[in-house]
Amino acid sequence: MSGAQPIKIAILAMGGEGGGVLADWIVDMGEANGYVAQTTSVPGVAQRTGATIYYVELYPAAQAAADGGQPVLALMPLPGDVDVVLASELMEAGRAVQRGLVTADRTTLVASTHRVYSIAEKSALGDGRVDSGELLAHANKAAKRFIRFDMQQAAEASGSVISAVLFGALAGAGVLPFARAQFEATIERGGVGVKPSLKAFGAAFLRAQGATEEEAPGVAAVPVPQPKHPAVRALVERAQRDFPVEAHYFLLEGVRRLIDYQDTDYAGLYLDRMAAMARLPANDDGRLLRETARYLALWMSYEDTARVAALKTRATRFERVRGEASVKDGQILAINEYMHPRIQEICETLPGGIGRWLMNSGLPRKTVERFTQHGRVIQTSSLRGYLMLRTVAAMKRWRRSTIRYGEENQRIEAWLARIAETALRNPDLAVELAQCQRLVKGYSDTRERGLRNYDTVIGAFQRAGATLAPATLRELRDAALADEHGQKLQAALARHALA
Repeated sequence: MSGAQPIKIAILAMGGEGGGVLADWIVDMGEANGYVAQTTSVPGVAQRTGATIYYVELYPAAQAAADGGQPVLALMPLPGDVDVVLASELMEAGRAVQRGLVTADRTTLVASTHRVYSIAEKSALGDGRVDSGELLAHANKAAKRFIRFDMQQAAEASGSVISAVLFGALAGAGVLPFARAQFEATIERGGVGVKPSLKAFGAAFLRAQGATEEEAPGVAAVPVPQPKHPAVRALVERAQRDFPVEAHYFLLEGVRRLIDYQDTDYAGLYLDRMAAMARLPANDDGRLLRETARYLALWMSYEDTARVAALKTRATRFERVRGEASVKDGQILAINEYMHPRIQEICETLPGGIGRWLMNSGLPRKTVERFTQHGRVIQTSSLRGYLMLRTVAAMKRWRRSTIRYGEENQRIEAWLARIAETALRNPDLAVELAQCQRLVKGYSDTRERGLRNYDTVIGAFQRAGATLAPATLRELRDAALADEHGQKLQAALARHALA
């Protein structure tokens, strides 16, 4: 047996990202330049669109001839025995580290820093996202060399796909015995999307060798546009003029969100409410103002049927779905929306007087319930379905006269009053109280469960009064976010004698 070892490369990619194309490129490049190559793949369906591990081994043909036989190449990567790991997304890089494929004495890790959130992250009641900073730190510690940047953004800027960017970063890493020209010749032999692939390859090659975004064409950040509408500009100037600089980011995001949600007057109400909070004694590091600005914007943009309909019929959503489905030019995309509005949500969308009449009526209410009890499938990609939802979205014009708006504003005002009162005696507790808005989210049954938990936590807060420690309120909030049935919350309340 020969002591020579093959070059071992593992590729972790999700469906539709071109992981198979990348593996084929590496094999083709190896075979065209005097190497015996083998690739295998193991598809996965456990998360998102299904992650797949592609594995490539390369062995010099000349060495095989000298050995007097053909090399025996492995079918799967083994922990501690991989030279290069390519990851199309940051969580995939984390999974490679977790599996032991990345080692500090051997492995070069090339990964994109963008995130595609897993189902578990998206479905968590609270903020279920894995900390990207921790993922980066663990990957950097685990690898011998870690090359990373936002490769998805680089691919979009070049009009290509992420596999071409990963191929360019692999070339720029200089860990394979091939020149840049040999990499580029492989793309040209493929004959599909050659020009954008070479553009993405070139930008990634420079980034892998240490170039900045400005030095790598096609990877530069998009500048933030300045508002041109006078009313919008006035709101931005007010936020920047009347509030501490540490709160500007959240305030400007709140203004942007609420203009999109309703109009400039509604965004002005947001700043009015925040101005009252800014007048509180400045006895903290500005955290209370920032957290209140964040969660007030979220609460004021509560999800009702008009909001959901608007989000489902946006051009950006159609573009995103087309991209996720990898729809080609000339192909037809059909989008089916599964909708099941309850009578309560329908009444909340109508002007207050009409909504109350329908809610308390007899035959009209039964007729609407019979029509909606089994739900509807609406094809928003068709003209009829699109116009139906656009009509519902247009109902936002009378949102501020609806039953739902009145109820939400009562809750918001009560929440702000509690924060202001608490801030005078315990700013840290006021911050935790501001963050309790996290419990109120979504719509329909999800929102009802969230409101029940919110009311339970606030009830405990009121019973405890000034004796409640910030850490205790945080524990109650986290328990409410831990499970949708409220069992952990009840256990926490009993533990602190607040039930």
